[in-house]
Amino acid sequence: MSDMPIHFAYTKRFNAVLAYIDANLEGDLSVKTLSHVANFSAFHFHRQFTAFVGVPVSRYVQLMRLRRAAHRLAALADHSVLDAALGAGFESPEAFCRAFRRAFGMTPSAFRKEPNWQVWSAVFAIPHFSRTIIMQVRIVDFPEVKVAALEHCGPGGLVNESVRTFIKWRMQSGQSPVASSRTFGIPYNNPDTTPPQAFRFAICGEIHEAVAPNEFGVHEIVIPAGRCVVVRHVGSPDHIGETIYPIYRDWLPASGEELRDQPLFFHYLSAYPEIPQDQWQTDVYVPLQ
Repeated sequence: MSDMPIHFAYTKRFNAVLAYIDANLEGDLSVKTLSHVANFSAFHFHRQFTAFVGVPVSRYVQLMRLRRAAHRLAALADHSVLDAALGAGFESPEAFCRAFRRAFGMTPSAFRKEPNWQVWSAVFAIPHFSRTIIMQVRIVDFPEVKVAALEHCGPGGLVNESVRTFIKWRMQSGQSPVASSRTFGIPYNNPDTTPPQAFRFAICGEIHEAVAPNEFGVHEIVIPAGRCVVVRHVGSPDHIGETIYPIYRDWLPASGEELRDQPLFFHYLSAYPEIPQDQWQTDVYVPLQ
């Protein structure tokens, strides 16, 4: 029992360091700076960080910078390889391309044309995060919920445009007020393995009455009741694959559970614009038999 407060204090310190890294990817993330954030000596910090996270601090920082670069290359048409290299802390595009290719097995420009998120997810399977995910799994009985839905069809990078349309419907109709109605998302297929034009995603808001006819294409659907495994994702929904893959890769084979023939869905707990995306919380529901 005496180890518990010490372990908790370490966890708190290192979570603060991980949050600091995430918020300062373009800044000074040297061992000296980060050991100061953690309140450890530089020597002890380096050793303890590796034990806690599972990779050395310099490797972790580089992975986080490459992760952001990969997202920006895939999502922003005007984000050049040079922009990505400088944003990831590399002195030259050549050094960035070498590190990117080592991590992902492809050049940044090839990744931009056809992002391979499964490889990307495997690269970021850092032991600390895999352990955290497995510990936070819960199984619940989800009650049926009626929702108003706007279906997005096309590249995942354009989902936010459909979200803006759905927000307009919400504001004009008053039928699913964001402050008192839950917000859901349903990916009908996997954006990592589906051709961009075939990707489908429903943006949903809870309703308590039939959806009135509207010009937005919003209609009523039901998220069915049933058993689900739930995992909470903290951070930008853009990185939600990091939470989803370990459910299927690690938890499901060991659990003895079987999947139900229903798409997984997201419950957005922080669907308010004033909350920064890196602090968003999203519950991922995977339907079970």
